[in-house]
Amino acid sequence: MGEWVGASHSFRDDRVRARLDALGDASCRAPHADRQAVQQATLGLPPLATTTIGSFPQTAEVRQARAALRAGTIDQPEYDRRMRAEIARVVALQEEVGLDVLVHGEPERNDMVQYFAELLDGYATTRNGWVQSYGSRCVRPPILYGDVSRPHPMTVEWTAYAQSLTSKPVKGMLTGPTTMLAWSFVRDDQPLADTARQVALALRDEIRDLEAAGIRVIQVDEPALRELLPLRAADRPPYLAWAVNAFRLATGGAADTTQIHTHMCYAEFGDIITAIADLDADVTSVEAARSCMALLTDLRATAFNRGIGPGVWDIHSPRIPSTTELTTSLRQAASAVEPHHLWVNPDYGLKTRTYPETATTLRNMVKAAKTIRTEIT
Repeated sequence: MGEWVGASHSFRDDRVRARLDALGDASCRAPHADRQAVQQATLGLPPLATTTIGSFPQTAEVRQARAALRAGTIDQPEYDRRMRAEIARVVALQEEVGLDVLVHGEPERNDMVQYFAELLDGYATTRNGWVQSYGSRCVRPPILYGDVSRPHPMTVEWTAYAQSLTSKPVKGMLTGPTTMLAWSFVRDDQPLADTARQVALALRDEIRDLEAAGIRVIQVDEPALRELLPLRAADRPPYLAWAVNAFRLATGGAADTTQIHTHMCYAEFGDIITAIADLDADVTSVEAARSCMALLTDLRATAFNRGIGPGVWDIHSPRIPSTTELTTSLRQAASAVEPHHLWVNPDYGLKTRTYPETATTLRNMVKAAKTIRTEIT
């Protein structure tokens, strides 16, 4: 796997275990309908609110800056300056195209799991432990070897900086506990449920600090929730129970005024639609463009009554969908979802796309959302 980086070889942290034992009922949030009312009053978002999943294009300049920091040819202040410049660019673009909820674009992140593993105790990362993910894309799965804790805030500085540049809400972006386990090499000396709770506790602390910094929308991504679903039907309920419990532990301390999002992608969502509702997120964004809105059948069947963003742009293709195409997809979604529950977003993060593709499609997406708003009004 290559040389371990930044590993503190302490396997047990009694402080983490004591905090979890004392936590009791981890969720203090009001029922969703009550939260929705206060969030709408706080955020003032329109029907079919527009947003993205989190990442923006990782340009050659961003990757070169990260490599230069590792090589020591630039120092941390210079790296931070370059990342802030990229964040300012991302915020300005989103303001210009007219998105309703913005993101900071994640230029500082190498990978949605590795980035957090490098900042958490109980994880080790590698320099050369590459594993093929999909296509030609490779990642370096971290090694979760001990009790997990968060020594310092992980995302607050970057997200708060982005929020300082705009009056629109900026989403804090975190990777959920189940996905942190799914895309890591995980210790096997204790149940996965116990390890997931430790990761969730660290994320709970991060959400608290994001709220203290004035962040009113926070997304906890769980794209691997369906991926880990056991093949044996009998094994599925216990898995979903601990996965849902870990998510609710991570998010359950958030204020009712804080809108909690989650994101899932490329799966048979009908297999887990009840679990998605049980996560108790305020908004769930999901892949839907590639499957031609197949998710809508599951939503109708279960009377899903939370915020839902069925993706209208398949970002794994360089193809740019037209405003007409996006409007047709949204019209189809609006026929199955109450307008005040419907969100407008791509299928996935925009890390692999270019800025020209991103800017054009986001403009088309905003135009489509405005068209459907007019129709439903």
